[in-house]
This record gives sequence, structure tokens and C-alpha cells, in this order.
Amino acid sequence: MNIHEHQAKEILKKYGAIVPAGFFSTSVDDLIEKAKNLKTEKYVLKAQIHAGGRGKAGGVKILNTLEELKNSANELLGKTLVTHQTGPEGREVKRLYVEESSNIEKEFYLSCLVDRASSKIAFISSDQGGMDIEEVASSNPEKIITTKVDIADEISDADCESVIKIFDLNSDAKDQAISLIKSIYKMFISTDANMVEVNPLILTKEGKIVCLDAKVNFDSNALFRHPEILELRDLNEEDPTEIEASKHDLAYIKLDGSIGCMVNGAGLAMATMDIIKLYGKEPANFLDVGGGASKEKVSAAFKIILSDKNVKGILINIFGGIMRCDVLAQGVVDAAKEINISVPLVVRLAGTNFKEGKEILDNSGLKLISAENLDDAAKKIVEAIK
Repeated sequence: MNIHEHQAKEILKKYGAIVPAGFFSTSVDDLIEKAKNLKTEKYVLKAQIHAGGRGKAGGVKILNTLEELKNSANELLGKTLVTHQTGPEGREVKRLYVEESSNIEKEFYLSCLVDRASSKIAFISSDQGGMDIEEVASSNPEKIITTKVDIADEISDADCESVIKIFDLNSDAKDQAISLIKSIYKMFISTDANMVEVNPLILTKEGKIVCLDAKVNFDSNALFRHPEILELRDLNEEDPTEIEASKHDLAYIKLDGSIGCMVNGAGLAMATMDIIKLYGKEPANFLDVGGGASKEKVSAAFKIILSDKNVKGILINIFGGIMRCDVLAQGVVDAAKEINISVPLVVRLAGTNFKEGKEILDNSGLKLISAENLDDAAKKIVEAIK
């Protein structure tokens, strides 16, 4: 689950990080009233969307007066920002953030994320922070270092020094940076975060280490432990079909392809997507109905797939274990009674009650194509949509 910059900064501040003073609002008039409380020479106005690249897209502005702030806020609120992370459709700006300006001496990059390959926490740091960090990674990879840390209650001073070594700080700034790394680490562990990114992290002309921007993502599977974080969820920033899927406890991610997938089990779902690509087409979604799905849940999944206008065909791939094939089949039939299916449908069933499931589908009157195995299913759905 992603959160907004202003929310991320509040959490970082709670754990001891220094962030610029600022306020967010969903209305221009309220934002201006709040901005009057800032003690600053200039105002930094930022669009709040769940995407990077806001600066290059015109979503970050430095303004001299409250009047300039008001005019720019009116222009920005409700605007559709298109960045390299939003896709061509962009994202509508529904909330704004204003903060005090900072006197920047140097910009750095800092992030912290789960490294699943090593079962450690990886800190990534660079002395080349700012809007062009992707270019740095491409053209000057030696300017970016990775420090992998064993999971523990605290991070050691030695690991902290490894993370910030590339910053080349003086003694006082170095102590501040070590304190920041410890704060981020504690926050990361305590909140079940997946990623914390500070870009840029800055050294001010006054010698302060400040988090000038912040992006945080949390492990959705751990949110039951953090109701206070779940409250930060902004449904306006999420795909409506993914929101609907979450209501039915479905693992669904919308993609850009043309073949809808309904599978039970994350590993099998990934294999299904891979084999679709192997035969020259792209999956329209990742969808795992889970091991113990009811027919109501399956019916909801089917409707969600069909709500995607890009879907030209559907591949259902179920290996019955806990999930019974007859339950899946009945869910598909129930959904089909409510929705007019005008795209090819390929079904591969195996495992528990697959004969009963196949019988339900065969007697349903649905126009479907039966497949013997996954390879056969992929070939048939790709051929069917050509």
C-alpha cells in the first residue's frame, strides 16, 4: 500500500527524522490559510499523487508570495499530471502540499527496501540525488552503492557508516546521517514497510540533514497489524477494479495485456502469465482467487476480469487442491448468467473434483474451449483471440 508524501513525512518525523514544516489540503483556500503559519522566504507547492516524476511534470513549484501560491494551487488542483510512472492517462491531483523552502547545499539519494533474494534489508545510497537518479543508475552505476543489513531490532553504527560513506560528510553531518539511518530502520521494521525512499535527502547550507521528499510503501499483508496506517489509504489513487477485488479478498493486479487470467495460487498465476507471453501475447491481469475461494468469490473475480475493456479472451487455470474445481466452475457459470460473455474462454481444470467441474461447464451452455494442460491452454487462448 502506497501513501502520500505528506503522510510519509509525518511518519518519518515521528521516528526522529527531520522534514520541512508543511501542510496539506484538498482545497486552495484552506491551503493558503495554513501556509500563513509557515516561517519561510519561499513556498514549495507539491501535487500529492502516488507517482514519481512530479517535478518534471510541473507538479512541484517554488513560489515567492502567498498570491503566487494561490494562483499556482488553483492551476494545479484538479489538473491531470502525466509522469513516467502514471502512464499516458496520468493522475488527477486531488490534494496539495505546501512546505517551507530549504537552502540546499548538496542532494543525496537514500532508500531502504526488502531484499528477498538475501532475506536482508538493503539500503541504497548515492551522492547524486534528485530528479535524475534513474539516469545516474544507467550511466554512472558506480555512484550508487547497496548495503545489505541483517534483520535485527537495531542497525549497527558500522552498517550506518557503510550506507552514508558515499555522502562524504563532515563530522557533525555524519552524526546526523547516522541518526537518520537508525530512525528509518526502526520505522521500516516497526511498520512492516516494503520500501522507504528519500530523494532528495539534502544537506542544507545551515548544516542540517533533511528529508526533502519521501515515498513509503507498506506490506499490504501486514496491515492488519497497523490499523493506523490502513487509515492513510487513499482510494482515489488506486485502480477501481483493484479496490473492488480487495473487497472480495482477491489478489488482483491490472496489467496492459489482452488475455484475462483466473488462477488459484500465486506461483501458478505467475507461470500462467509467463506461458501466455511465451506464445506471443500479454496477460491483462494477475488474479489469484486463493485456495479456499467460494463460488461467490469466483463469480466476483470473473466479473472483475470482464470489466477490463482490453480483455479479448480469458484463460482459467485451476489446479484443484483446497480449491475444488466444481466450486470454480459453478462460480463461472453464475457470473456468466449476469454478464454477456463475448470473448473466447479457455478452461483448464485439474485436481480435486475436476470431472465434476468439467461436467458443470459442459452442461452450462457456455461457449468455452477445454484444455488438457497449461501449455495446451495457452496455445488455445492465443489462437482463439487472433
